[in-house]
Amino acid sequence: MTRRFALMIDPVTADEDRPDFRGTFTSVDAAAPALSVGELSTQRGDGVFESIGVVDGHAQEVVPHLERLAHSARLCDLPAPNLAQWRQAIEQAAAECGDGEAVIKLILSRGVEHGPTPTAWVTAAPASDFRTVRTEGVRVVTLDRGYDLGAAERAPWLLLGAKTLSYAVNMAALREAHRRGADDAIFLSSDGFVLEAPTASLVLRFGDRFVTPAPNGGILHGTTQLSVYEHLAERGFEAGYDRIPADDLPRADAAWLVSSVRLAAPITAIDDAVLPVDHALTGELNAYLLSPRD
Repeated sequence: MTRRFALMIDPVTADEDRPDFRGTFTSVDAAAPALSVGELSTQRGDGVFESIGVVDGHAQEVVPHLERLAHSARLCDLPAPNLAQWRQAIEQAAAECGDGEAVIKLILSRGVEHGPTPTAWVTAAPASDFRTVRTEGVRVVTLDRGYDLGAAERAPWLLLGAKTLSYAVNMAALREAHRRGADDAIFLSSDGFVLEAPTASLVLRFGDRFVTPAPNGGILHGTTQLSVYEHLAERGFEAGYDRIPADDLPRADAAWLVSSVRLAAPITAIDDAVLPVDHALTGELNAYLLSPRD
């Protein structure tokens, strides 16, 4: 894909049934202004989003992404998205992607301040080249996220389980990781448990058992992590969820950050503690993640 594509969506109610939603889409110039200055997504980050990897024109893991979009919208008290409408918009965007890797973004905003309806749009663009990261891996540092594991249940208004547009904290964490000489970060709860990375899920290997932090405590349930677990289960490995103490991180036999566009990036060190890299399994996982998946 060599150019960007953008499609504005006129959202319909979640239960509206149509044979075709094309009349609710408007193609716009991805390089031109398209949002009102009163748009709350830009003023307050008041909205939710998803990033979908695309390989050779095939949008990956569409159903889990749409389900998570609906979950985030529910947590944020946004109107429920019509999943059939969004699926058709994804199909139209994917058709513009062509060969190679691309990324489709879904954005659902509360809309213009005091406006009657939400704002919604879909974009498609070439993906960054992550081939080196997938083979050479990343160094990470741990960062305190500032709340304990029970905060999400105790204070649901913090929206810790929603994929919101308010990503300033995540980007600040990445900048702090870079200042410390690392490529990425792993968040820890204030009571000493492993959470997730700013833009990825974490998968750890202990012997033949794979584990990822349980999707509570404000952790997003990663769509790519789910795909990785499906593959591992087919291979006969045990893959599960658990509360993982931070002290267990340097004891892992291997570890990966996994996300929709970067895919599986092996972790080479955590807080300067060197981790072994399973190059064969990493290559296998990325080959699987680059294959068509719905």
